[in-house]
Amino acid sequence: MLFSELGLSAELLRATEKQGYQEATPIQQQAIPHILEGHDLLAGAQTGTGKTAGFTLPLLQRLQMSCEPGSKRKVRALILVPTRELAAQVAESVADYGQYLPFQSTVIFGGVSINPQITKLRRGVDIVIATPGRLLDHMQRGTIRLDAVETLVLDEADRMLDMGFINDIRKVMKHLRSDRQNLLFSATFSQEIKKLANDLLNSPMEIQVARDNTTAEQISQVVHPVDRLRKRELLSHMIATGNWQQVLVFTRTKHLANRLAQQLEYDGLSAAAIHGNKSQGARTRALADFKNGEVRVLVATDIAARGLDIEQLPHVVNFELPNVPEDYVHRIGRTGRAGLDGEAVSLVCVDEHKLLSDIERLLKQTIKKTTIEGYEPDASIKAEPIKNGRNKPASRRGRNQGGRAAPRRAQNSRSQRQRSRRAA
Repeated sequence: MLFSELGLSAELLRATEKQGYQEATPIQQQAIPHILEGHDLLAGAQTGTGKTAGFTLPLLQRLQMSCEPGSKRKVRALILVPTRELAAQVAESVADYGQYLPFQSTVIFGGVSINPQITKLRRGVDIVIATPGRLLDHMQRGTIRLDAVETLVLDEADRMLDMGFINDIRKVMKHLRSDRQNLLFSATFSQEIKKLANDLLNSPMEIQVARDNTTAEQISQVVHPVDRLRKRELLSHMIATGNWQQVLVFTRTKHLANRLAQQLEYDGLSAAAIHGNKSQGARTRALADFKNGEVRVLVATDIAARGLDIEQLPHVVNFELPNVPEDYVHRIGRTGRAGLDGEAVSLVCVDEHKLLSDIERLLKQTIKKTTIEGYEPDASIKAEPIKNGRNKPASRRGRNQGGRAAPRRAQNSRSQRQRSRRAA
């Protein structure tokens, strides 16, 4: 279906055409009409399916339809996201699709000075894209008002729950008008997401373009069994022999991300690390260098699993499997985007067999195993407990991007929520 068949305004069609898009993806075909009609929406879609445009385009049109010329600017649309990278990505989409409309937007997140954000808010904006922690900072300072918000979007809602933002989200909702439109987008439909939807949404339309916890069909998945101490050697070997020019590599901890990037540099491969301890400037530079080809290998913790938008990324490597099976889906969703082919490789040692079983159980499929000649695992090596960054055994349940226990359910303490907020 073409965008021109979805009832979008001439200004939005002009913007989509300038971006090189004419045909809508399945999530866009289903979401846009419901949002234009004013319905609340619960939408399930994996990363790379075009969901950002799926809510940005109709949101802009609804603002366009209710715009009062000459009225003072106030925040009429609020888009909440879990990470800085995703906030920047969504803000870029809002700017691109709204370039022929008279609206002002701004993005607010932590890790950078709050003063330029305050200045922009004081000048007046129509659309705010924010992470929950920094948004609450502005609310407490009185530098933002949300009582005029007509549309609330929760993007990557499942990730926000994983990071412990549920209480922050509820605090924000108390300051919003009750007759707003609510749009909730999630890669997975867990019981926690359904409970949030019941609390937040009013008679929502429900759409889902893929089964729960599935991976895109365009992604080729393979496991390479290898001893834990030979993973880096095998990774360098695959990149060199395969002539991989752009590869995203995931580790469980920040410390290993830094160390692995340095080791790959020693192997003659340009590499950079991106994680929560890096400043926002360093993260932005590393990502920009990766996109433009100056950095060949980007080593990331799970903070990057949701917010990176990299066109035509061909390879994702799980140097370590995630402790939370759902994070595997989010990690490899960085490739195979927008209908393009991609390859997801997992280097699995004897310690990770249980994690692999959990992932396969979640996916309801067995991932192909291929042993690379010269890197056959030593059968005499025994499994060791998986450790986090402080050399303590990791629990079976989730860990966040820094190796700390993910603030889920009973673990959702105030200090853990504050750590997650600082990471965003």
